[in-house]
Amino acid sequence: MDYLQVKSAYQLKVVPQTDELTFLTKLTGIAQLWRWDEASQSARQVSFLPDRVVDFGHSPCGTKTVVGMDNKGDERQQFFLLTDKGAAVKPLTDAPQCFHYFGGWSPCSKKIAWSSNRRHPRCFDLYVQDVDSGVYEEVYRFDGRCDPIAWLPNGNGLIFTVQETNIDNALYLLDLKSREAKKLPICSKQARFQSLQLTKDGEHGYIVTDRDDNTMALCRFSLADAELVKLVHIEKWDIEEAKLSPDEDLLAFTVNQGGRSVLGVYSLAEERWELAENVPGGVIAGLAFRADEQLAFALKSPTLPGDIWTYSLREKTSARVTSIGVARTIQDKLVEPKLCTFRSFDGLEVPYFLYSKEKTGKSPVVVYVHGGPESQIRAEYHPVFQYLANQGFTVVAPNVRGSMGYGREYVQLDDRRKRMDSVADLAWLVKDLSQKDTVDPQAIGIMGRSYGGFMVLAALTHYPDLWAAGVDIVGISHFRTFLENTGEWRRKLREVEYGYLGEDDDFFEEIAPLNHSAKIKAPLLVFHGRNDTRVPVSEAEQLVADMQARGQQVSLHVFEDEGHFTEKLANHITLNQSITQFFLQHLQPSHSEKE
Repeated sequence: MDYLQVKSAYQLKVVPQTDELTFLTKLTGIAQLWRWDEASQSARQVSFLPDRVVDFGHSPCGTKTVVGMDNKGDERQQFFLLTDKGAAVKPLTDAPQCFHYFGGWSPCSKKIAWSSNRRHPRCFDLYVQDVDSGVYEEVYRFDGRCDPIAWLPNGNGLIFTVQETNIDNALYLLDLKSREAKKLPICSKQARFQSLQLTKDGEHGYIVTDRDDNTMALCRFSLADAELVKLVHIEKWDIEEAKLSPDEDLLAFTVNQGGRSVLGVYSLAEERWELAENVPGGVIAGLAFRADEQLAFALKSPTLPGDIWTYSLREKTSARVTSIGVARTIQDKLVEPKLCTFRSFDGLEVPYFLYSKEKTGKSPVVVYVHGGPESQIRAEYHPVFQYLANQGFTVVAPNVRGSMGYGREYVQLDDRRKRMDSVADLAWLVKDLSQKDTVDPQAIGIMGRSYGGFMVLAALTHYPDLWAAGVDIVGISHFRTFLENTGEWRRKLREVEYGYLGEDDDFFEEIAPLNHSAKIKAPLLVFHGRNDTRVPVSEAEQLVADMQARGQQVSLHVFEDEGHFTEKLANHITLNQSITQFFLQHLQPSHSEKE
């Protein structure tokens, strides 16, 4: 299936001193670190680890790299030091039962910071490690989730983030000599703070936050006081990422406009900003300044599966650097989705992407629900969407209430006992679609991953007559059992969104798909990863066992070497081929293009 063989380059980082582009890609079937060789105009593999690389970071001197690798998708990263462009590999951590999160290199390139729950499953403490000797020390204890995100330029302090709710966080400054931590004054009230950029003096910085607004703004601040000076705020949309240039003259940033990224540049000297016009529409991540007045970033769109691009600040033009995400055999078949909206039960306008090719007659529909729920379906390459669209389906991907990208008010519309309002959005979406001449209302399927899997199960149980088929991938079948069995540190944050054990048990019982599974009329296909540390595999097993005991049409596939995400190419192909064949079998489009 050609749609599934398309690779991408992502998580771009520029090597200090050399200006070299590095990124992750699955060219070998599993994510590894690669670099772009300018001389040969080709990608060269840097890491050759036995499992997927999750994260990496280059030292300021440019000669050392730390990579994080997990085991069979369990997200419990262990760190390795790469030198000599990957030729030498040295283990830095050896606690496979624990989580580790990389927090960056010290300015002197001798130490790294990371967080880990080594002391207690619920507690993430901060550590500093000498990469040459391998010796590490605990520098701060915390009862909850905290992660280092930046060193002070003088190396005497760390800024770390504490996740306070499902979406909100606060920033703290840790003095590495006294081991005392103080909350930054700008974090005076509950808000989101991301994409921190410190100035060379270590006293000021730039931050993306919604502290004073419904949407995220790019602001300047001082570590000494609570004032935020707003530089860029687009009232309707979120600023997502920001990057300060090495000479501190420019700030690059991205705007999330309805699921598509727009690149922007702010001149600190001129105190004005502009949006780039000559960049393909899609999703931009990993902003990095290069020499010759260039910005580098990873870009992916529905028709551009994912590559590294550059933008000339002087010429104001963009150029594709890598050709990893080239869909040669299917490029002319790829569909650019339309951005549409519908009105839900209470008049709320809900956006969705619609993938469809020109055709006559009525077509079956597959509705895809994203996870999170504090996430967003974006304008990027989705192989199953593209394949189904070319097989005569219409694919609809909504951002129901609770999704990110539309402001704080929108993302909180599904919290706790408002949970089923988001499920009702799906019912009203079907109502809207059924009124279209191009849609077969008797052939509508639904699929979703993680929280989206819960949405699938909730839709099938609470609106059983609307659906002809369903696919649940690592989904939640009962919030009570999910909260009881998920990681201890994760439970506290998820309760803010879903409800609290003890306090909301009656509501959990009322809405649980597990308790209403007898109502499911549509055939159901369920997938899960054995090593899922977010949504335990028991969520799938208990639901499927209940339905099978009743003789309902349900099947379960558990990937033994995966976790919450399907990372290995062979499993990725198995998963998506099974899904497409399932929908072809049960929704039966009248038209399809044979490959």
